[in-house]
Amino acid sequence: MNQPKLSHLAGTLIGSEIVKLGNAISERIRNGEKIYNFTIGDFDPHVFPIPKELENLVIESYQEKNTSYPAAEGVLDLRRSVSSFIKEWEGIEYAPNEIQIASGGRPLIYTIFKAIVDKGDKVIYGVPSWNNNHYVHMTDGEHCVIDCAPENDFMPTPEDIRKNIKGATLICICTPQNPTGTTLSKDALTQICDLIIEENKQRGEDEKKLYLMFDQMYWTLTFGSTIHYNPISLRPEMKAYTIFVDGISKVFAATGVRVGWALGPEAVIAKMKAILSHLGAWAPMAEQKAVAKYLLQTDAIKKYLVHFKSEIEERLRSIHAGFIALKEKGYRVDSVSPQAAIYLTIKIDLVGKTTAEGHALATQADVTSYILGEAKLAVVPFSAFGAGSKSPWYRLSVGTSRKEEIGEMLGKLEAALEALR
Repeated sequence: MNQPKLSHLAGTLIGSEIVKLGNAISERIRNGEKIYNFTIGDFDPHVFPIPKELENLVIESYQEKNTSYPAAEGVLDLRRSVSSFIKEWEGIEYAPNEIQIASGGRPLIYTIFKAIVDKGDKVIYGVPSWNNNHYVHMTDGEHCVIDCAPENDFMPTPEDIRKNIKGATLICICTPQNPTGTTLSKDALTQICDLIIEENKQRGEDEKKLYLMFDQMYWTLTFGSTIHYNPISLRPEMKAYTIFVDGISKVFAATGVRVGWALGPEAVIAKMKAILSHLGAWAPMAEQKAVAKYLLQTDAIKKYLVHFKSEIEERLRSIHAGFIALKEKGYRVDSVSPQAAIYLTIKIDLVGKTTAEGHALATQADVTSYILGEAKLAVVPFSAFGAGSKSPWYRLSVGTSRKEEIGEMLGKLEAALEALR
């Protein structure tokens, strides 16, 4: 059947590879197949519920009839609470008019792109990374892709930025990073900030400035000695060029509650508000009112995070240890030690192996299919995050992981590896 001719964007845009894979896995599970599903960067609410205090506040907010349109920039009491929250927890100051509320991070990222990027503008981003390739495509920007290496924690280096900075309009950095669960070091971020500041000093008054989109949606979820750093604390001058993306989705396991915020220069935030006013991608009024109250409950938040983070870290470290044990037995797998977020970077390097039935694993896609079919292990290849199709690295998300199944999963994986020739 011939497809109707639609817009160039409709004809060229690819839907979310991660969502597509997750839906396919969910369908197999619904059909009765036992699969260890580590694909979606989400939480099983029965394993990781939102804070009870927040849940109660949301219910109360609906009971109080907070069901009308919110202000386009977000309700004032929430923007004031966000201002207080980030000052207390991060030591950075933003006034309510420098804060934009939306229904999670996605519409904020889209409006940042639409407010800053014109057709043909150069956008610098590293791969693997979440969705930057699609947002550049949706805004007709010029892709400036940095292939990031495991020895640099899959993060762009200052030298990578230096080589590409001329003529760029936007640099996209996510730390802690989706999909890798790794972080950008203090020294590297400081150097990148200095490069941006110096570049903007060289640009004329009529030239576009270079902005940094700094996605820190996972910044509270750091483990061990890992520390999250932000551009403003390191270089106050960066406040004029930085737009933060943040929210409650990951810090409170509240992905479906849909409350996110951007922090940035007032002029940029005002244009984002104008774009969002047409999209209508607002967080619901009731949730905004509830989050406004919850963000001020410092003791409750601290108590929640202690338990929440320990449960995530335990899963990450347990699976990491399992992969390292398999590596030490001689299997071609590896794992990057957990640093942050809900993700573990794992390596499954089986191209060239042959199955017991005599089928060669000729491509990384064959490897992905094999571990799903034989080990019942579902993980997302880095190719879904803009990396090359030959990359042997994967994202493993523990948001739906049950601790009692980890040993079982590792056992099935070892059996699948052992069966190869």
